[in-house]
Amino acid sequence: MTVWILFIAAILLFLALDLGVFNKNPHVIKPKEAGIWTGIWVTLSFLFAGVINWLYSNGYMANPTAIKPAVATMKYITGYLIELSLSIDNIFIIAVIFASFKIPQKYQHRVLFWGIIGAIVFRGLMIFFGVILINKFSWMTYLFGAFLLFTAFKMLFKKEEEEFNPKKSFVYRNLRKIMPVTSHADGEHFFVKRKHITAATPLFVALIVIEVMDMLFALDSVPAILAITADPFLVFSSNIFAILGLRSMYFFLANMLEKFSYLEYSLIAILSFVGVKMLVVHYYKFPEWISLSFIALSLAVGIIISIRKSKTEE
Repeated sequence: MTVWILFIAAILLFLALDLGVFNKNPHVIKPKEAGIWTGIWVTLSFLFAGVINWLYSNGYMANPTAIKPAVATMKYITGYLIELSLSIDNIFIIAVIFASFKIPQKYQHRVLFWGIIGAIVFRGLMIFFGVILINKFSWMTYLFGAFLLFTAFKMLFKKEEEEFNPKKSFVYRNLRKIMPVTSHADGEHFFVKRKHITAATPLFVALIVIEVMDMLFALDSVPAILAITADPFLVFSSNIFAILGLRSMYFFLANMLEKFSYLEYSLIAILSFVGVKMLVVHYYKFPEWISLSFIALSLAVGIIISIRKSKTEE
């Protein structure tokens, strides 16, 4: 319990510093600044693997004998890479939402900040209930595995569909029925008063749509990481680090997503692998180094091919 409290307190402290100190004044986040923060978060995420090893080596977790320190470390890194890779599609959707609601660049950070707060709470609840289900009903692993394979095949064989339009989404249409919505942003405010009526600004609407889309993405990502481990702390910490790094990664990659077109096939391979792993878990358990190697290799191949293809086209 002490470890959980300290970890959550550290995350809340950084988020408070982020909004109150580092980004107190709204500004346009340039690719260089975003690249630096992306590097910082990725570095912190991998350094935390050392903390994981130390915690499980010194008996600070509730059941230290269940998972060996080296195995716990590999499970954490594997889970983090899965969550990071599945965030790529999320970045694309966020870019479309911001463009659709015409959110000024200097206020996008504020929207993503509160979006991350909501994502942390929702992911925590999903992980909590997901771990309970897997521990209580072993057959749930088959259900999660089948769902991941279905998602992978759906991605592989999907046809050219109409582009996602947030203003035609179920969330936006119903939000307008609940409360008045203004068509123009008013600084960094989520709500404004118009003739004694409190109305939501495009910033608030974008925030709600982003939150709902994150919930939908979590339906894929949480089962995927539960295929790696059912240890609540490993699942939660790897998820949180991936989410915290997502914001800076968005500002760093938003204008370069087209250059990583082949990463989608990496995601399909990863989802297929973890789906199969869940389906055969009661008959064969893949060594942790195989899972980590496969996921890292899939990402590396997707990135290399995408970059080479992009240079050829240019």
